[in-house]
Amino acid sequence: MDEARLFFDTFLSPIGRLYIVFAGKKLAGISMKKPSGVKAGAAPGPFKAELSAYFSGRLGRFKQEIALLEGTEFERQVWLGIKGVPYGEMRTYKWLSEQIGRPGAYRAVGQALSKNPIPIVLPCHRIIESDGHIGGYSGGGVEIKRRLLDMEYYHSIR
Repeated sequence: MDEARLFFDTFLSPIGRLYIVFAGKKLAGISMKKPSGVKAGAAPGPFKAELSAYFSGRLGRFKQEIALLEGTEFERQVWLGIKGVPYGEMRTYKWLSEQIGRPGAYRAVGQALSKNPIPIVLPCHRIIESDGHIGGYSGGGVEIKRRLLDMEYYHSIR
């Protein structure tokens, strides 16, 4: 993919300012930190509408096309594997390792999730430890993960 076509826009969300990076028309990243070396641009309106709907509890699965511009084959398997976790629900690192055909690789799954370039859309916040502990969250810290899980839980029980 031509990285010269990368651009970012911002989105003000209930968890803070999100920087959304696009490669052409495909979403390539979401971060709470401003991307360096990427020019500002305007994200597609339909994706911003999807984010608004998600944060207000009206959208459980994103339709926006994504571009995975980085990551090993294993990391990409993990990132795409989390798309199967329903809105408002949680699964474990062990569950995810089994889903991608790598039982016992749950620590490696955790490492891969820590590099997820598109959190929220690829909902790594829905993956927790087998003992019920929330685990880490590179998408903004454990408090952000807890807020996302709480928001989804309360929206899903309406």
